[in-house]
This record gives sequence, C-alpha cells and structure tokens, in this order.
Amino acid sequence: MTTEAADTAFTVVFTVFVIAALTLLVLVVRFTLQRAAAARSRWLDDQDGDQADGDQDGDDGDGADERRPVTALVLAGGGTRGAVQIGMLQVLTEYGFVPDRIYGCSVGAMNGVAFAGDPTPGGVERMTNIWTGLTRDTVYPQGRLHGPWLYVRQRDSVYSNEGLRKVVEDGIGFERLEDAVIPVEVVATSLTDGRERWFTFGPAVEATLASSAIPTIFPPVEIDGERYIDGAVVNNVPIRRAIDGGATRVVVLLCAPPVYSPVPTRRPVEAMLNALLISIHARFARDMAQLPPGVEVIVCSGNESFTRDFDDFSTTENLIAEGRKEAEEVVRRYGSGWLASGSGNLNGATPALGAGPAGGAGPEGGVGDGSDGRAGVGRAPLSGPDADGSNTSSAPSGATSPLTQPEPGT
Repeated sequence: MTTEAADTAFTVVFTVFVIAALTLLVLVVRFTLQRAAAARSRWLDDQDGDQADGDQDGDDGDGADERRPVTALVLAGGGTRGAVQIGMLQVLTEYGFVPDRIYGCSVGAMNGVAFAGDPTPGGVERMTNIWTGLTRDTVYPQGRLHGPWLYVRQRDSVYSNEGLRKVVEDGIGFERLEDAVIPVEVVATSLTDGRERWFTFGPAVEATLASSAIPTIFPPVEIDGERYIDGAVVNNVPIRRAIDGGATRVVVLLCAPPVYSPVPTRRPVEAMLNALLISIHARFARDMAQLPPGVEVIVCSGNESFTRDFDDFSTTENLIAEGRKEAEEVVRRYGSGWLASGSGNLNGATPALGAGPAGGAGPEGGVGDGSDGRAGVGRAPLSGPDADGSNTSSAPSGATSPLTQPEPGT
C-alpha cells in the first residue's frame, strides 16, 4: 500500500471515529437531560402532593397553615443536683411527654443520653434506681491520699473518672449516640481552642464523660486525638443550640434556680465552682433575653434548699422529690396539653407563656425574679423592641459559633 493510500484510509477511519464519538456524546447528553427533566417533574409532583396534604391537615377552616411544633428537651448541668431532673422526668413521662430532640450538658448529658435511650416511665425508674444508689465513694473513689493532699499532686485531676464511667455505662442502654430512640446531642469544651464541641454520633459513654469532666475534679477525656472538659464551661444550658436546630418549643430542666446568688466559700474548689456558676447563669440570662420570635421556652428549676457540696449524694431522694414538686407545679400552672405536643400526639394545646414565678407575673421574654426559687416561662415578643427599647431577638454580635464534631473521615 502506497503512502498516499495509507493516509487516505487513516483520514476516512479517523473521520468515522470522530463522527461516532460525537454522536454517542450527543445521545448521552440527551439521555441525561431527559432523565433530569423526568426526575424534576416527579419531584415537583411530590412537592405539590405534600403541600396539598399539609394544607388539608392544617386547614382550620380559614385556610391557615399550622406548622407542627418541634419540641426540644434541654437538660442543664449541676453536679449532684442533677437528681432533681430525675423527679422532673418522672412527672413529664407520666403525662406522656416525648420530645423530638434532646440536648444535654454535664450531668444533664448523663441524664439526657440515658433518657434518650428509653424515654418512658420505666426508663426513668431505672435512672431513679441508679441515682438513689450513688454514694461519694461510687463516683469519687478514695485512694491512699485524702484531704488537701489530693489537690497538690502532679496530675490533671483530683479524681479518676473510673467511678463515673461505671455509673454512665450502667445508665446508658446503647453504645453509640446515633442509636438512641430520640436524637440526642451533648456538649463539651475543647482544650485545643476553648470552643464548644457538639457530639451527635459516636461512642455514647465517651461523649458523656467528656461533657461531664468537671475541671480539676475529673480528667479531660480524649476523643479522636482532642481533649475535652465539662461542657458547662462554655454552654451549661444549651437553649441556643436547640433553637438553631429548629426547635420552636424548648423545655428546660435546670438543677438550680435561674438566678444565682453567690455565697461565701470554704475551700478553693468551691471558689472555682462558684466562679463557674456565676458565668453559667450570666449566659443563661442572656440567652433567655435573646429568644427569637415565635420560640416558646418552659423552664423547670430546682432550688437552693439542699447542700451544695459537689461530692455529697445524701440528699438525692430529697432532690428527686423537689424535682417532682416543681414539674407538677409547672403542669398545674400551664396545663398538660403541651406535654403531649412533642413526638406522637401533636394535638395538645399550647400553654399561655410569659408568666413569671408562682404568685406573680414576670416580664415577657424573661424568667421572673426567682424570689420563690422557681423559674418562670419566657417567650420572645412576636414583634417590636424589647422592654428597654432595644431589639434582642438576634444573637450577640461577635459570638463564637459552636462546632459540631466532623463527620468520620473529614
């Protein structure tokens, strides 16, 4: 074959190849566009159907669309006073309360994660049995050294967390946070940058121990190469996290009154905890004053009638009884309709919010003055400025955004 014939044959073959490739490419693009158009059409049809169903379900006679409220349960930290939350949960579950989401900090993380695994009266009874069996030696096991010597040793905490780990393992009936019956999140403080970290998946015991690692009392907990301490350092009552997660109704279980009055301390560790409590209550008051419009907050609180010693479990039964009393009073004051408005029954009535402590009215958007040891219920104004003339419905400027743990592999 001559060179000219070879060139001609190559030109013909190459031209046929190019034409075939272009034809195939056009067919692929056309097929892809057709599939995309069909998928879009189906999606639009589904959206129209969902909207029609929603309009039909939410039609109250005048065409108004009532959106389903999202109810979050927020459990604050408070050390041994966390027993008061058990009494509150007893009453709430007796009325059929099941939240859509749970957010916990410190001892509130312990109670919240355990409750998320079994949000029933039976589950709360199991938690009650664990709490009433706790002693100082159970959570704070004594070694050969006692007293002031514990605070001068060269180590990062006074106690190990082995006793606390056993308590947490006994209370949590599942291995990973994502296995809980109700979605649950717990907060801890990073020792890398001092910011709050939210754990939404992964080993439940480790996340709970990290959230409960009281500075100087328990050692930091290492997770994925980073060390964490008690979440109360940065966000003891995570109302804002619940709201940012879509909650329109937030039920808060405090371990103490919402207004904190510092008292003289006897030991350095008490002075440290006193300073922490002052900071904690300041943030809670700020978050309550900056609720977005349309968000309802119902607060159950403890009181200061029992011991404040961080390692004293002698008043556990009294605290549980106090928690029951507080929750029963909140239910009596606002009715039981809101308790059945979380997961499951959404037809309960919404309570009238904005009232202050028992025996008196509080300012809308506030928590009352706490003079009787109880919290009021706050709701942000639906429109207009706050009582002092300023609008505080948005987050404070310059606030540091919390971080959620990254997805595995990122």
